Amino acid sequence: MADPVKQHVLDRLLRIAADRAAAPSVIRFTERQLYYELCRVFTPTHRAPRRFAFTVPAPLSYATFRTALDRQEFPGLLTPTPPRTTRAGLHTPEPDLFDYGLPRLLVCESDAIAQMLRANGLPMESACPVLSASELPLDPGIAEMLARVDGTIYLLHDASPNGLTFPARLADLTEIPEGVRVVPLGLRPRQAGTLHLTHLRGAMSSAVAAQIDPREREALHRSESSAQIASVDSLDRAELHDPESSAETAQVRSSERQVLRPDSASSAWATHVDSCARDVQRAQAAQLDAWERAWLRRGRFVEVEAVRPASLLRTVHRLVREVRPPRTGLPELRRARTTGFLTWPAA
Repeated sequence: MADPVKQHVLDRLLRIAADRAAAPSVIRFTERQLYYELCRVFTPTHRAPRRFAFTVPAPLSYATFRTALDRQEFPGLLTPTPPRTTRAGLHTPEPDLFDYGLPRLLVCESDAIAQMLRANGLPMESACPVLSASELPLDPGIAEMLARVDGTIYLLHDASPNGLTFPARLADLTEIPEGVRVVPLGLRPRQAGTLHLTHLRGAMSSAVAAQIDPREREALHRSESSAQIASVDSLDRAELHDPESSAETAQVRSSERQVLRPDSASSAWATHVDSCARDVQRAQAAQLDAWERAWLRRGRFVEVEAVRPASLLRTVHRLVREVRPPRTGLPELRRARTTGFLTWPAA
């Protein structure tokens, strides 16, 4: 009797989360954005004052969310599609497409977020094409368009060791024309803490972490090589009291799991550990403060999908167009507006 009641309650909360994710103007959202919105329904810590920086563990597992999602359909939910493989510009018959200047371009670490921004019309409304990291390198025509007007490439990434090194790795993923600026928009740990977002655990990329069961991920975390632990401990020793919860989130259905076993002596595991260590070391170059370094040392990371869809859209629109929010005479409000990415969305 308890299971049907729990299912009914979870289904009801999921419908509430879907309505909030689509608000205020029928926004299209991804599956993971809906998951994080459901987490906010369970634990509404986003209403806490933003002057206290902290992130929270998820109140329910991703597998539980997926089970409830399979029982319902939501109009605004986007269907995941593979990254585009065709070169940009091949969909139009215009022969002079690349003869113009392109003032700005947005590159997202997450392909799902790139699809979400395109589905909600950001390229048209802000005159800013949106690509994902998997769609790099840039087409030579787009690179010439950026160089023609000394344009800007904006980057949107996770608050993780791998995400924080995304700006530094961009030059390895594509050729950046001379005179083109590269501007990271976030997400940074401090910005995630200001918004009180839901964090996951593990010093690894989001794509890998999303496929690992919490118990297996904890084993991975304990069995990391001494070289990786040393690289993390080389961060600032400052500690911040932030209560932990035993709830973990980044698990999916068993048929979809692809786990790197900690007891494996394979070269793949060694390569994975070395890659994590390099990412943490390179993330130190991102000018992190003491709170952020302590936060990363605990093995936490936050995905861009954890940001509310409406806030993500509003703020990305504002940042790529370089629209400054109105100034105020109150010092506390000025500090709140300059705290970081996605902390003061424009109306």
